[in-house]
Amino acid sequence: MYCIKCGVKLADSEKFCPLCKTRVYHPDFPPKEDAYTYPKNKYPKKERRSLGFPIFVTACALFVIIITLACDLRFNFAVTWSGYVVGAVMLVYIALFLPTWFSSPNPVIFVPCSFAATALFLFYINFAVGGNWFVPFALPVTAFTAILVTATVTLTRYIKKGRLYIFGGAAALLGLFMPVLEYLISHTFGSGQMMGWSFYPMSALILVGGFLIFLAICRPAREYVESKFFI
Repeated sequence: MYCIKCGVKLADSEKFCPLCKTRVYHPDFPPKEDAYTYPKNKYPKKERRSLGFPIFVTACALFVIIITLACDLRFNFAVTWSGYVVGAVMLVYIALFLPTWFSSPNPVIFVPCSFAATALFLFYINFAVGGNWFVPFALPVTAFTAILVTATVTLTRYIKKGRLYIFGGAAALLGLFMPVLEYLISHTFGSGQMMGWSFYPMSALILVGGFLIFLAICRPAREYVESKFFI
C-alpha cells in the first residue's frame, strides 16, 4: 500500500502517512463518512485555463491587418504591399498563436497546417510578383519539408521509444534531399548547371543521422555519451 499523496510505501497498519501526514486510503475498505482522502482544504485544484492571451493576440493581429489594408487602399487604391504584410501576419498567427486557443493542441494537426499556410503565402508572393518559381521550386521543397517534419513529430509523439532512430532517419533523409534541392535551385533560378555544393550538407547530415542511429543500436556508446554530456 502506498500514500496517495507522496507515494511512500506504507504498512497495512498505518492510519496516516508518516511523511506527509495524509490519511491512508485502503482500496479494500470503504472510508468513513468523516474520513477525507486528502487533508481538509488541500484538495487538488483544477486549473482554469484563461483565454485572455489568445484573445489579445488575435485582436492585435486583426488591428495590424486592418490598419495595413486601410493605409494601402487609402494611398494606392489597391492591395499592393499590404498583401505581403497581411500574409506574413496570418502565417505567424497560424504557426505560433492559433494552437494557444486549445488546452492541449496536437502538433500532428498544427504542423501540417503551418506548412499549408506557408505554401499559400509563397503562392501569393509568386502570383503578386509574376514569378514562375512556385511550382518548380517552392511547392516541392515545402511539400518535402512538411512530410518530413510531420512524420518526425507524429512518430515522436506516438512512439515513446526509438527517438534516436527517428531523428537519425530524419537527418539522413534531409541529407539525401540536398542534391534534389540543388537541382531545383539551379534549374529554377540558375543556368541549369549544378555546382556540387550540396555534397557538403548532405555528408554532414548523413553522418549526424548515422551517428544517432549508431547510438540507438550500441547501448554502451549511448551511455558513454549520456554520461559525458549529462543527457
